[in-house]
Amino acid sequence: MISVKNLKIQQGNFVLENVSFELPAQQYGVLMGRSGCGKTTVLEAICGLRPIREGSVKLANRDVTRLKASNRNIGYVPQDIALFQTMKVKDQIGFALIIRKWSKTEIKKRIHELAELLGIEYLLERKPQGLSGGEAQRVALGRALAASPHILCLDEPMGAIDDDTREDMFKLLERIREQTKVTTLHITHSSLEAERLADKIFIFQNGKIRCEESKT
Repeated sequence: MISVKNLKIQQGNFVLENVSFELPAQQYGVLMGRSGCGKTTVLEAICGLRPIREGSVKLANRDVTRLKASNRNIGYVPQDIALFQTMKVKDQIGFALIIRKWSKTEIKKRIHELAELLGIEYLLERKPQGLSGGEAQRVALGRALAASPHILCLDEPMGAIDDDTREDMFKLLERIREQTKVTTLHITHSSLEAERLADKIFIFQNGKIRCEESKT
């Protein structure tokens, strides 16, 4: 569950106020709106990457408003993907688990579980240089999912993907949801992505978020 209530975020002259919405547990939410309206700002505030002036954020029924990003149990894939350029794919996926002091055996098992889920077994010994947009996005998803987060936040996850691989990514995101049951918030400009994936579609307009429609 993601619950945002009366959020106020300020950066320089840019201010968002009284932003509220709620996404039930295990559902897939898509947040849409014009460029510059504050979608990524809200996502970063949920993830703990941007300070909140007022309001609250609850994730999985836990108030995380003042918690550090590392303590929120969120998997986050930023728009620029931001893979570590000197690390092999297997080490990208295992990075969060090393920090959490998982055993080598547990880390190896988890890496291979995710590689199978994401269809990237053949990439595990590769570094990011030369990966296609779709391949890089799959690696970033593996890194985000490694520690079995309660919440998955995706910022324009199909932005670097060509039309030929878009259907594959739709199927992958649907499979991730089915197998992990992770509550997902996905930012996009694409109504096609919203219609294909979302249980709830949130429209960000004039500083407010409204739930426009739901498949359910």
